[in-house]
Amino acid sequence: QVQLVESGGGLVQPGGSLRLSCAASGGISNIGYMNWYRQAPEKEREWVGDITNGGKTNYPDSVKGRFTISRDNANTMYYLQMNSLKPEDTAVYYCNTKIGWVNYWGQGTQVTVSS
Repeated sequence: QVQLVESGGGLVQPGGSLRLSCAASGGISNIGYMNWYRQAPEKEREWVGDITNGGKTNYPDSVKGRFTISRDNANTMYYLQMNSLKPEDTAVYYCNTKIGWVNYWGQGTQVTVSS
């Protein structure tokens, strides 16, 4: 049973930066990859990138070059570094992994980009 806990959200001005963290515990040896998603009010949940346990990352065009995902060597902490933030990046951000047929989600952390 994997538990995921996000932290690091907050209010930031346009153009600013924020680093989100995702702490993973319980069964972490089974984690093959970690996704980051976000969901803005009245919008569909959007994938913003992932990292494999080999360290390979992938991003959609909407955040490529601005967002960077990393992890620690023990695969217990995952990070989403967000730079050049825009008001449209405002959302609740979640980390997610899937093991077998079970999807694991954290509770989310709110990011608000506003002046």
